[in-house]
Amino acid sequence: MMRLDADGRVAFCSPNGLSTFRRLGHEGEVTGANLVSIARSLDVRGNGVDETIAPVLAGTMPWRGELEAGNVSVTLRAIPLRQGTSRTGALLLCRDVTELRRRDLQLVSKDATIREIHHRVKNNLQTVSALLRLQSRRMTSDEAKHGLQQAMRRVSSIARVHESLSLDISEDVDFDELIRHQVKLAVETASSTQTVRTEVHGEFGMLPSKCATSMALVINEVAANAVQHGLKDRDGTVSLVVDRLPDIFNDDGDVRRVIEVTVSDDGWGMGDTVIEESGASAFRQAGEGEGLGMQIVRTLVASELEGKIRWQPREGGGTSVVIQAQFAV
Repeated sequence: MMRLDADGRVAFCSPNGLSTFRRLGHEGEVTGANLVSIARSLDVRGNGVDETIAPVLAGTMPWRGELEAGNVSVTLRAIPLRQGTSRTGALLLCRDVTELRRRDLQLVSKDATIREIHHRVKNNLQTVSALLRLQSRRMTSDEAKHGLQQAMRRVSSIARVHESLSLDISEDVDFDELIRHQVKLAVETASSTQTVRTEVHGEFGMLPSKCATSMALVINEVAANAVQHGLKDRDGTVSLVVDRLPDIFNDDGDVRRVIEVTVSDDGWGMGDTVIEESGASAFRQAGEGEGLGMQIVRTLVASELEGKIRWQPREGGGTSVVIQAQFAV
């Protein structure tokens, strides 16, 4: 703290205030000196002693300012003092924030590095996807070509999540924009001769990156499966509906958000059979009629999304796949 007189000279300076100006590079006395003159003698960074910091150093305006000289940053807060209509001086509060600014720079650098990593991962995954596409075109076996196309679609799903993460410093993903494109891409890739429309209803909002990657892969597999097996060479519609269920409050005070995703098709249907997978039972080996895609779905829903998945008949014909997932808020 410093006490300034009516002329802006230092009438009193606390030991910490004197130490602060020593760190800024001032070697002489502070008491009795004019702080504006002292600041102009320092190696001040930025705009120097401009019209925003000078009134603070003089104590004429109730403003805040920051002085940077060398590698030291100091924040200043002026409190003008008055007696009646006359200004009698001011109190000046100083704080060395060098360490705070250094940490701020480290955080900015870290955020930029993380975004760059996500960007490079996205580029690498897109390269892998392109290589898989080229390889699939050289395949003469329909089964091998189909397998490579599925792998390409999965890699593309993960790449889009990393692309979203590379655009923002947050570790959360705006999943709605991402998944609309992803559902359409999955359906177009899976369909061969038939015409399949896509519909998306409801909103996911922001999802943690870990959940976003798993959810994108699950929806990608289920939507593709709806085209390949649900519609099976006939035209139709694949729809995705998102519902927000009540939050879960754990005993330790944690809140977990619960969402329900329903992927439906108006295809051939599965009869009256209802299949539900959750917990340890979801980690079983692929059963008869199941491929790698469904095994991936069951495993991701049970482990990464901490939820359950249910296959059931759709009202009006076709099949509905209901996925419940939860994640920390």
